[in-house]
Amino acid sequence: MADPARARKLAKRISQIVATAIEHEIKDPRLNGVTVTDTKVTGDLHDATVFYTVFGDKPDVAPDFQGVAAALAAATGVLRTKVGQGTGVRFTPTLTFVADTIPETAKQVDDLLARARAADAEVAALAAKAQPAGDPDPYKAPREESDED
Repeated sequence: MADPARARKLAKRISQIVATAIEHEIKDPRLNGVTVTDTKVTGDLHDATVFYTVFGDKPDVAPDFQGVAAALAAATGVLRTKVGQGTGVRFTPTLTFVADTIPETAKQVDDLLARARAADAEVAALAAKAQPAGDPDPYKAPREESDED
């Protein structure tokens, strides 16, 4: 079992190497717009999971995640060779690519927050126009003493 700090450093270095190789060295057009978001390395430094997301040039066109996954699967050997050359570790970790769902999750959270803000505004508008249900002063007033007592 390797030191967790060493695993984090190796994961960061793998992210840098893979991102640079995808951007500059691999000439597959399906990999345009691919961004490496994170990398996790197992404790024994034998397996690395690389998380990626795809940003398109046109926001209204959905990215082709299946094409990107196929292109990354085809380039795994080349990328692993680059990682081995760039890290200098005894055993080059196997690379697994996983599509990152953070952008979709962030959009869902933003939508939920917008709905909550709208509901809060509606409640505030109703509260501004609200009238008390009973008497304006529902508390019993103390008895006033009369001269007869």
